[in-house]
Amino acid sequence: MLSLEVDVAGLRLLNPTVLASGILGTSAALARRVEEAGAGGITTKTITPEPRKGYENPTFVELEHGYLNAIGLANPGIEDFCSELRLMREKLKVPFILSVGGSSLEDFLRVAVKGVECGAPALELNVSCPHVKGMGAEIGENPQLVADIVRAIKGVIKAPVLVKLSPHHNYLEVARLAVKAGADGLTAINTVRGMVIDIYARKPVLSNRFGGYSGPGIRPIAVKVVYDVYRHVGEVPIIGVGGVDSWRAAVEMLLAGASAVGIGSIIASKDLAIFREVVKGIEEYMVAEGFEKVTDLVGLAHGS
Repeated sequence: MLSLEVDVAGLRLLNPTVLASGILGTSAALARRVEEAGAGGITTKTITPEPRKGYENPTFVELEHGYLNAIGLANPGIEDFCSELRLMREKLKVPFILSVGGSSLEDFLRVAVKGVECGAPALELNVSCPHVKGMGAEIGENPQLVADIVRAIKGVIKAPVLVKLSPHHNYLEVARLAVKAGADGLTAINTVRGMVIDIYARKPVLSNRFGGYSGPGIRPIAVKVVYDVYRHVGEVPIIGVGGVDSWRAAVEMLLAGASAVGIGSIIASKDLAIFREVVKGIEEYMVAEGFEKVTDLVGLAHGS
């Protein structure tokens, strides 16, 4: 009998698909829609200590092979989001992960502690957002700071903590120190820093000038990071994110070493039907290739 069930840092997922952070994870009602669409797990939008308005429009542009965005981590802040977390805990049957953002150790600790108090069963530390000054990637550029943040959070809460890696920095060092400090898992990768210029206006399209590039165009980068982390950091669950737009892409991530796969920007064109499409495709691949457990696929591209 086929089994698509996976365990990610203690979270039991009925299938290896997870809604990536920043896509529809803004309310319990939207999270319920994602669950009904077949996702095995859900990651919320990144939440910071205080509300953030984000950047002025334009903040999003569709490109030939993906999307470029600079939303600016717009969110209601942890105090207001607390009510949504309580509703998610009450209404959702699948596990969900609170994406945590901040500009200091104290910020991350505050959001993490409050988030768990309000019902979040797991946390993902966004130390890799590529387009917000003083936050995200600027935190992730300092592996020791990331380790200190993980250690501080794990010192006061028992919930699983995952660290979301950037492809731009020394991600292996960040991953190693984060795991050594107590991180229960890793997410790889965040969006890739990029820019698009309007050749007639002769200026960048996004109001922030540059943003995070996502979609199929970054999948080879994401697969490489997942492969490297699986190979060099040891046995720690990885959620592979970046350009997963089909079941084939999902299987590729699993073979590279991901325990689960994050699905994000492709929802803009395929809608939530992408979750069942991916799950069905993985099932059919397993039958055709003679696998009974999806966990048997993880890391097979590394050979013996």
